[in-house]
Amino acid sequence: MQVITSLLHLQPNCCNPNKNKHLRHRLICWCNKAMSSSSNSQPGAFTTLRETVTFKQEIKKSKFIAIAGHIPDQQFANSFLSQVKDPKATHNCWAYKVGDQYRSTDDGEPSGTAGKPIQAAIEASGLDRVMVVVIRHFGGILLGSGGLVRAYGRTAAECLKNAPTCFVKSKVPMGVEVPFELLGLVYHQLQSCKVEDINQDYETGTEGTTMVTFKVDFDQAESLKDALKTHCSRELEFY
Repeated sequence: MQVITSLLHLQPNCCNPNKNKHLRHRLICWCNKAMSSSSNSQPGAFTTLRETVTFKQEIKKSKFIAIAGHIPDQQFANSFLSQVKDPKATHNCWAYKVGDQYRSTDDGEPSGTAGKPIQAAIEASGLDRVMVVVIRHFGGILLGSGGLVRAYGRTAAECLKNAPTCFVKSKVPMGVEVPFELLGLVYHQLQSCKVEDINQDYETGTEGTTMVTFKVDFDQAESLKDALKTHCSRELEFY
């Protein structure tokens, strides 16, 4: 899950209410933007590839090479493709899945004979945030539409079949306005919940407070809010 993870660390300056209002608005916009663009899908848990994997096979003198890897979001797909595609190959066909977003291409093969079978292999694997590129070096023998569907689909499926995977919980960005005297309690609770990327911005909070931002597992966000309110014995404002 890729989100903006840091803010400028600023020195305390609570004398300018207009500036504080502007900075607080900026932080709220940051949290909303990070939430909406972090994964192009609803927060959740998923299984993905732990590393880039390759599978090769020859079918009627054509060489098929599948390369699969983890992509955190749709924007990264172009980068992954540029890294693994072979400009000298006859075709570089691919598909990816990021949450409920799918894309595929036949790259010059007859429509529906390459990208869609690769996509079907990804769906069947149960993996998410995954891209598979199948490179074909033409061997001189036509495979026909059915043969192409089987060749691309099976090459992609075999590549994913025994690939090392990992279970991932997506994280959501949060911010909380904390009075100075409660910082110790709040930090202790955040560390107990193993949040990541804790940052503190003195200028964003109102007078006598500081804004603390962090990322937390999507399924712990509400329980963390409740725990902070309970341990701090007062109402806190979350973003």
